[in-house]
Amino acid sequence: MTNRQFLPSLKKILLYVLLFVFLTPFLLIIMNSFKSTQQFVENPLSFPTSFQLHNYTSAFDNMNFMDGFLNSLLITVGSVVLILFFSSMTGYLFVRFKWRINSIFFYAMLASLALPFQVLMIPLVMLYGNMSLLDSKVTLLFMYLGFGVPFGVFTFHGFIKGIPFELEESAFIEGSSRLRTFFQIVLPLLRPVFVTLIVLDVLWIWNDYLLPSLVLLSPEHKTLPLSTYNFFSSYSVDYAPLMAGLIMTIIPVLIMYLLLQKQIIKGITEGALK
Repeated sequence: MTNRQFLPSLKKILLYVLLFVFLTPFLLIIMNSFKSTQQFVENPLSFPTSFQLHNYTSAFDNMNFMDGFLNSLLITVGSVVLILFFSSMTGYLFVRFKWRINSIFFYAMLASLALPFQVLMIPLVMLYGNMSLLDSKVTLLFMYLGFGVPFGVFTFHGFIKGIPFELEESAFIEGSSRLRTFFQIVLPLLRPVFVTLIVLDVLWIWNDYLLPSLVLLSPEHKTLPLSTYNFFSSYSVDYAPLMAGLIMTIIPVLIMYLLLQKQIIKGITEGALK
Protein backbone atom coordinates (compact mmCIF):
# COMPACT_ATOMS: atom_id res chain seq x y z
CA MET A 1 0.00 0.00 0.00
CA THR A 2 1.42 3.36 -1.04
CA ASN A 3 1.42 6.46 1.14
CA ARG A 4 -1.34 8.02 -1.01
CA GLN A 5 -3.56 4.98 -0.41
CA PHE A 6 -2.67 4.73 3.27
CA LEU A 7 -3.55 8.32 4.22
CA PRO A 8 -7.24 8.16 3.12
CA SER A 9 -7.62 4.86 4.97
CA LEU A 10 -6.10 6.37 8.12
CA LYS A 11 -8.46 9.36 7.86
CA LYS A 12 -11.47 7.05 7.59
CA ILE A 13 -10.36 5.09 10.65
CA LEU A 14 -9.90 8.30 12.65
CA LEU A 15 -13.34 9.54 11.56
CA TYR A 16 -14.96 6.28 12.65
CA VAL A 17 -13.16 6.47 16.00
CA LEU A 18 -14.37 10.04 16.52
CA LEU A 19 -17.90 9.02 15.52
CA PHE A 20 -17.85 6.25 18.10
CA VAL A 21 -16.54 8.62 20.79
CA PHE A 22 -19.30 11.17 20.12
CA LEU A 23 -22.04 8.51 19.94
CA THR A 24 -20.95 6.63 23.07
CA PRO A 25 -22.89 8.79 25.62
CA PHE A 26 -26.07 8.55 23.53
CA LEU A 27 -25.67 4.79 23.07
CA LEU A 28 -25.11 4.33 26.82
CA ILE A 29 -28.35 6.21 27.58
CA ILE A 30 -30.27 4.02 25.11
CA MET A 31 -28.75 0.85 26.52
CA ASN A 32 -29.42 1.79 30.14
CA SER A 33 -33.00 2.82 29.39
CA PHE A 34 -33.85 -0.88 28.96
CA LYS A 35 -32.28 -1.99 32.27
CA SER A 36 -33.66 -2.07 35.76
CA THR A 37 -32.30 0.53 38.20
CA GLN A 38 -30.46 -2.22 40.08
CA GLN A 39 -28.69 -3.36 36.89
CA PHE A 40 -27.77 0.22 36.11
CA VAL A 41 -26.24 0.78 39.55
CA GLU A 42 -24.34 -2.51 39.45
CA ASN A 43 -22.79 -1.97 36.01
CA PRO A 44 -23.85 0.97 33.83
CA LEU A 45 -21.53 -0.18 31.01
CA SER A 46 -23.00 -3.68 30.61
CA PHE A 47 -25.67 -4.74 28.14
CA PRO A 48 -29.17 -5.25 29.54
CA THR A 49 -29.91 -8.87 30.51
CA SER A 50 -33.60 -8.28 29.77
CA PHE A 51 -35.34 -5.39 28.07
CA GLN A 52 -37.45 -3.42 30.57
CA LEU A 53 -39.93 -1.74 28.23
CA HIS A 54 -42.05 -0.60 31.15
CA ASN A 55 -39.36 2.04 31.87
CA TYR A 56 -40.84 4.10 29.05
CA THR A 57 -44.42 3.83 30.26
CA SER A 58 -43.25 4.67 33.79
CA ALA A 59 -41.31 7.67 32.50
CA PHE A 60 -44.31 8.82 30.44
CA ASP A 61 -46.54 8.81 33.53
CA ASN A 62 -44.08 10.19 36.10
CA MET A 63 -42.96 13.04 33.85
CA ASN A 64 -46.50 14.03 32.85
CA PHE A 65 -44.96 13.76 29.40
CA MET A 66 -47.74 15.35 27.34
CA ASP A 67 -47.97 18.42 29.61
CA GLY A 68 -44.19 18.85 29.56
CA PHE A 69 -44.10 18.28 25.80
CA LEU A 70 -46.75 20.94 25.13
CA ASN A 71 -45.01 23.42 27.45
CA SER A 72 -41.66 22.80 25.74
CA LEU A 73 -43.26 23.05 22.31
CA LEU A 74 -45.02 26.33 23.11
CA ILE A 75 -41.95 27.95 24.64
CA THR A 76 -39.57 26.71 21.93
CA VAL A 77 -41.75 27.64 18.94
CA GLY A 78 -42.73 31.01 20.41
CA SER A 79 -39.15 31.92 21.30
CA VAL A 80 -37.70 30.86 17.95
CA VAL A 81 -40.36 32.77 15.97
CA LEU A 82 -39.71 35.94 18.00
CA ILE A 83 -35.93 35.58 17.70
CA LEU A 84 -36.05 35.09 13.92
CA PHE A 85 -38.52 37.92 13.35
CA PHE A 86 -36.72 40.57 15.37
CA SER A 87 -33.15 39.54 14.56
CA SER A 88 -33.77 39.43 10.78
CA MET A 89 -35.34 42.89 10.73
CA THR A 90 -32.69 44.32 13.06
CA GLY A 91 -29.88 42.83 10.97
CA TYR A 92 -31.42 44.39 7.85
CA LEU A 93 -31.71 47.75 9.61
CA PHE A 94 -28.06 47.67 10.67
CA VAL A 95 -26.85 46.82 7.16
CA ARG A 96 -28.98 49.14 5.03
CA PHE A 97 -29.14 52.21 7.28
CA LYS A 98 -25.67 53.64 7.89
CA TRP A 99 -26.51 55.51 11.06
CA ARG A 100 -23.80 55.92 13.69
CA ILE A 101 -26.21 54.76 16.42
CA ASN A 102 -26.68 51.50 14.48
CA SER A 103 -22.96 50.76 14.70
CA ILE A 104 -23.02 51.38 18.44
CA PHE A 105 -26.00 49.05 18.94
CA PHE A 106 -24.48 46.38 16.70
CA TYR A 107 -21.17 46.28 18.57
CA ALA A 108 -23.03 46.37 21.89
CA MET A 109 -24.90 43.23 20.79
CA LEU A 110 -21.64 41.57 19.80
CA ALA A 111 -20.18 42.43 23.20
CA SER A 112 -23.19 40.88 24.94
CA LEU A 113 -22.35 37.53 23.31
CA ALA A 114 -19.20 37.38 25.45
CA LEU A 115 -21.17 37.88 28.68
CA PRO A 116 -21.81 34.54 30.47
CA PHE A 117 -25.37 33.83 31.54
CA GLN A 118 -24.17 32.96 35.05
CA VAL A 119 -23.17 36.61 35.54
CA LEU A 120 -26.73 37.77 34.83
CA MET A 121 -28.55 34.88 36.47
CA ILE A 122 -29.01 36.17 40.04
CA PRO A 123 -29.68 39.86 39.16
CA LEU A 124 -32.15 38.77 36.49
CA VAL A 125 -34.14 36.53 38.83
CA MET A 126 -34.11 39.17 41.59
CA LEU A 127 -35.32 41.87 39.18
CA TYR A 128 -38.18 39.83 37.75
CA GLY A 129 -39.01 38.44 41.18
CA ASN A 130 -39.39 41.95 42.63
CA MET A 131 -41.78 42.78 39.77
CA SER A 132 -43.73 39.52 40.37
CA LEU A 133 -43.04 38.40 36.82
CA LEU A 134 -41.60 34.96 37.57
CA ASP A 135 -43.48 31.70 36.98
CA SER A 136 -44.72 32.91 33.60
CA LYS A 137 -44.14 31.43 30.16
CA VAL A 138 -44.36 34.91 28.66
CA THR A 139 -41.48 36.06 30.86
CA LEU A 140 -39.42 33.09 29.73
CA LEU A 141 -40.20 33.89 26.08
CA PHE A 142 -38.89 37.44 26.46
CA MET A 143 -35.78 36.20 28.26
CA TYR A 144 -35.01 33.82 25.40
CA LEU A 145 -35.67 36.68 22.98
CA GLY A 146 -33.12 38.84 24.78
CA PHE A 147 -30.48 36.13 24.89
CA GLY A 148 -31.09 34.87 21.33
CA VAL A 149 -31.37 38.07 19.31
CA PRO A 150 -27.68 39.16 19.47
CA PHE A 151 -26.41 35.98 17.79
CA GLY A 152 -29.30 36.11 15.31
CA VAL A 153 -28.52 39.72 14.40
CA PHE A 154 -24.84 38.86 13.97
CA THR A 155 -25.72 35.97 11.62
CA PHE A 156 -28.27 37.89 9.54
CA HIS A 157 -26.01 40.95 9.38
CA GLY A 158 -23.20 39.00 7.73
CA PHE A 159 -25.53 37.33 5.24
CA ILE A 160 -27.50 40.46 4.25
CA LYS A 161 -24.24 42.31 3.51
CA GLY A 162 -23.69 39.85 0.66
CA ILE A 163 -27.09 40.54 -0.96
CA PRO A 164 -26.74 43.09 -3.81
CA PHE A 165 -28.58 46.31 -3.04
CA GLU A 166 -29.51 46.58 -6.74
CA LEU A 167 -32.24 43.97 -6.15
CA GLU A 168 -33.93 46.31 -3.71
CA GLU A 169 -33.34 49.41 -5.83
CA SER A 170 -35.29 47.91 -8.72
CA ALA A 171 -38.18 47.26 -6.35
CA PHE A 172 -38.06 50.83 -5.03
CA ILE A 173 -38.18 52.17 -8.60
CA GLU A 174 -41.37 50.17 -9.20
CA GLY A 175 -42.96 51.78 -6.14
CA SER A 176 -42.43 49.06 -3.53
CA SER A 177 -42.17 50.18 0.10
CA ARG A 178 -39.18 49.35 2.29
CA LEU A 179 -41.23 46.88 4.36
CA ARG A 180 -42.69 45.13 1.33
CA THR A 181 -39.27 44.91 -0.28
CA PHE A 182 -37.85 43.28 2.84
CA PHE A 183 -40.57 40.64 3.10
CA GLN A 184 -40.91 39.85 -0.62
CA ILE A 185 -37.33 40.16 -1.88
CA VAL A 186 -34.81 40.02 0.97
CA LEU A 187 -36.54 37.53 3.26
CA PRO A 188 -36.74 34.66 0.71
CA LEU A 189 -32.99 34.99 0.15
CA LEU A 190 -32.38 34.47 3.87
CA ARG A 191 -33.79 30.95 3.93
CA PRO A 192 -30.42 29.21 4.63
CA VAL A 193 -29.85 31.48 7.64
CA PHE A 194 -33.38 30.88 8.89
CA VAL A 195 -32.95 27.11 8.77
CA THR A 196 -29.57 27.29 10.49
CA LEU A 197 -30.87 29.48 13.31
CA ILE A 198 -34.02 27.38 13.69
CA VAL A 199 -31.97 24.25 14.30
CA LEU A 200 -29.47 25.92 16.65
CA ASP A 201 -32.11 27.81 18.65
CA VAL A 202 -34.46 24.83 18.92
CA LEU A 203 -31.62 22.65 20.23
CA TRP A 204 -30.70 25.35 22.74
CA ILE A 205 -34.18 26.22 24.01
CA TRP A 206 -35.66 22.70 23.96
CA ASN A 207 -32.79 21.23 25.98
CA ASP A 208 -32.30 24.20 28.32
CA TYR A 209 -32.66 23.38 32.00
CA LEU A 210 -31.11 26.25 33.95
CA LEU A 211 -33.21 29.23 32.80
CA PRO A 212 -36.61 27.45 32.99
CA SER A 213 -35.70 26.12 36.45
CA LEU A 214 -35.19 29.72 37.63
CA VAL A 215 -38.35 31.13 36.05
CA LEU A 216 -40.97 28.36 35.95
CA LEU A 217 -41.82 27.52 39.55
CA SER A 218 -45.22 25.80 39.22
CA PRO A 219 -45.41 22.07 38.34
CA GLU A 220 -47.95 22.70 35.56
CA HIS A 221 -45.46 24.99 33.77
CA LYS A 222 -42.59 22.47 33.70
CA THR A 223 -40.82 21.76 30.43
CA LEU A 224 -39.54 18.27 29.54
CA PRO A 225 -35.99 18.85 30.90
CA LEU A 226 -37.50 20.01 34.21
CA SER A 227 -39.85 17.01 34.27
CA THR A 228 -36.90 14.62 34.36
CA TYR A 229 -36.23 15.87 37.89
CA ASN A 230 -39.31 13.91 39.02
CA PHE A 231 -37.13 10.80 39.19
CA PHE A 232 -34.95 12.34 41.91
CA SER A 233 -36.01 11.89 45.52
CA SER A 234 -34.29 12.95 48.74
CA TYR A 235 -32.19 9.81 49.10
CA SER A 236 -32.30 7.98 45.76
CA VAL A 237 -32.63 8.30 42.00
CA ASP A 238 -34.72 6.04 39.78
CA TYR A 239 -32.10 5.78 37.05
CA ALA A 240 -33.74 3.39 34.58
CA PRO A 241 -36.94 5.41 33.95
CA LEU A 242 -34.79 8.56 34.03
CA MET A 243 -32.78 7.23 31.07
CA ALA A 244 -36.00 6.39 29.25
CA GLY A 245 -37.29 9.90 29.96
CA LEU A 246 -34.10 11.42 28.53
CA ILE A 247 -34.53 9.40 25.34
CA MET A 248 -38.15 10.54 25.01
CA THR A 249 -37.02 14.15 25.53
CA ILE A 250 -34.31 13.90 22.87
CA ILE A 251 -36.37 12.21 20.14
CA PRO A 252 -38.36 15.28 18.89
CA VAL A 253 -35.29 17.48 18.30
CA LEU A 254 -33.34 14.53 16.92
CA ILE A 255 -36.04 13.95 14.28
CA MET A 256 -36.07 17.65 13.42
CA TYR A 257 -32.28 17.75 13.09
CA LEU A 258 -32.20 14.67 10.83
CA LEU A 259 -34.83 16.22 8.56
CA LEU A 260 -33.02 19.58 8.32
CA GLN A 261 -29.34 18.57 8.48
CA LYS A 262 -28.76 19.23 4.76
CA GLN A 263 -30.27 22.67 5.09
CA ILE A 264 -28.18 23.60 8.14
CA ILE A 265 -24.95 22.52 6.42
CA LYS A 266 -25.98 24.51 3.34
CA GLY A 267 -26.83 27.52 5.48
CA ILE A 268 -23.52 27.47 7.34
CA THR A 269 -21.58 27.05 4.07
CA GLU A 270 -23.40 29.85 2.26
CA GLY A 271 -23.12 32.11 5.30
CA ALA A 272 -19.37 31.56 5.37
CA LEU A 273 -19.06 32.31 1.65
CA LYS A 274 -21.10 35.48 2.04
